[in-house]
Amino acid sequence: MVALGYFNCFINRFIFSCELACDADVLIHAHTMADLDYPEINPANELEKRVADAFLIFDHHSNKTIDVREVGTILRFLGCVPTEADVNEVISATEFEDSNGTVHLSKFLPYVSQLIAEHKLEPAPPEKLLKAFRVLDQEGKGFVDREYMTKLITEEGEPFTAEELEEMMAVAVDMATDKIPYENYLNQLLYEPQDSIYTLADQFKNQIKRKTIFKFYRR
Repeated sequence: MVALGYFNCFINRFIFSCELACDADVLIHAHTMADLDYPEINPANELEKRVADAFLIFDHHSNKTIDVREVGTILRFLGCVPTEADVNEVISATEFEDSNGTVHLSKFLPYVSQLIAEHKLEPAPPEKLLKAFRVLDQEGKGFVDREYMTKLITEEGEPFTAEELEEMMAVAVDMATDKIPYENYLNQLLYEPQDSIYTLADQFKNQIKRKTIFKFYRR
């Protein structure tokens, strides 16, 4: 059971990073970043601007608020991979008590920017995912049966929804054998855009460090 929990912890968080990949371009074209503004809230850096832009894409009433049901979608759109427990934690931290189920940008922006700066909710590295698959593949065959995987991810840990299961299997399963050659599957998921939100966070932190060092030597 420990092995199953280990596997689900990482694979559950990872699969969410792919959920909105196909929809991202559509959403961005529907609301171009040039159309988004926040006159009362001034993002302090590119990281905060990215978070604010993503938030406002889902601000359907143009009043700097979103329904709490959109929080998980926004986090995954940004490239985070939260579990449902993580999403609920963000909601609890950012929802106003008298907001009737809404979150305002003024609370969401600093909280989520800080999470990302600390590399919270980050996709699991490939080596951990590979290790998790190898725990399941005890005979070292290089694949996992589709039926076995389906049982695990729908009954153990934080279960996949039917939609998530279908999306994963569409990518992971070799249709000729009905098995999951997991190294091939992971190779399809290794691409990380250079402008990922976590890369942006690291760039910002490095800029702050350089400015601090420069100020120190100028004294």
